[in-house]
Amino acid sequence: MTVLVTGGARRIGRAIVNALARCGWRVLVHSRLPGDRDAEALAREVGGVALSADLSAPLGPAALFNAAVEAAPDVSALVNNAAVFSTAGELPADESAAMEAVNVEAPRKLATMLAMRLGTNEEGCHALSAEKLPTRGAVVNILDSRVLSGKPATPYAKSKADMWESQRRLAGLLAPYVSVNFVAPGPVLPPAKGGRELAGEMLLDGRPTPEDVASAVVYLLSAKSVTGAVVPVDSGQSLLESLS
Repeated sequence: MTVLVTGGARRIGRAIVNALARCGWRVLVHSRLPGDRDAEALAREVGGVALSADLSAPLGPAALFNAAVEAAPDVSALVNNAAVFSTAGELPADESAAMEAVNVEAPRKLATMLAMRLGTNEEGCHALSAEKLPTRGAVVNILDSRVLSGKPATPYAKSKADMWESQRRLAGLLAPYVSVNFVAPGPVLPPAKGGRELAGEMLLDGRPTPEDVASAVVYLLSAKSVTGAVVPVDSGQSLLESLS
């Protein structure tokens, strides 16, 4: 079993990589820049492979997927974790385009390429009408629990809401051969580039951890009867907000 984890070198992505490796997955660890020391070290630790690609570039997702297939022809799962994050209410056009490319377009392209590969037989013919059925695949997308309110307030939240809608459509299109699910973390970690964000009120004691998010990813990648589902990992914050 081989899985590609985008943005897998640090933070939540790192926890996902470690959890999947412990469960027997071979992990392809993606980073944006080549020679990323964290990605290379983590890949060595878990017996995986470090890959690099700029997902904001038009050909970035295709380059990454081709490299993944070359490194592991049996790749059958994908975790769309990489994201451009910002708390700003407005962004310059170039930053907004990069956010859309990484947060929305790259997950859609990668999931589609995975489905196309799994939906062909050994001769390269489409297998949906062939005797040999395609390999079952799985995609898990990392959302943000704030989008569950249905009121995205920032370009970042809107991009995550757009990704949710795009991938939900794919869940219907790719079934029954590829499952597409979502994990929606709450206030797990402070922003990577510094600054503070208030965690907000939660129903359960304690903030969720990266390992909690990773556990949900592990479950959804192996869930045989689940697709289109969202698992909030936010200590009940989104439920609390919906009840208020």
